[in-house]
Amino acid sequence: MATRKAAKKSAKKSSSKKTYPTRSGKRSTTPPSKRWSGKVKTDSTKPAPGLFKKSAKQIAEGLEKKSVSPKGPGQAMQMLSFYENRGGKNLPSERKQALEGAKKIIRKDEQQSGKKPRVQSKAKKSKNKSA
Repeated sequence: MATRKAAKKSAKKSSSKKTYPTRSGKRSTTPPSKRWSGKVKTDSTKPAPGLFKKSAKQIAEGLEKKSVSPKGPGQAMQMLSFYENRGGKNLPSERKQALEGAKKIIRKDEQQSGKKPRVQSKAKKSKNKSA
């Protein structure tokens, strides 16, 4: 009898999924090595440490600097979206509001500058290469 109970217990343990801790204290079934955001490696510019913990205006100003986003406001938006997506459910609501506010400021500044990203058609690109 005792061996059957032990066999049932071990069978239950093996069928359950292994969980891993997260920053929020909740458990995740995805191991840290398999999360997409942990695999992102870049040599591009990086915002100052602690920038995303500041107010919306300070975040927008910090990301719009030429030293941080040399390609313009579009690159600033990409960094901001990546940070927000990587934080996911673990971001407190006040942080989400600050990030959304920073996005609005960056969009507004982008529209005021009047510069829209220049997109060349394939025909123009081929003419430029041959010339």
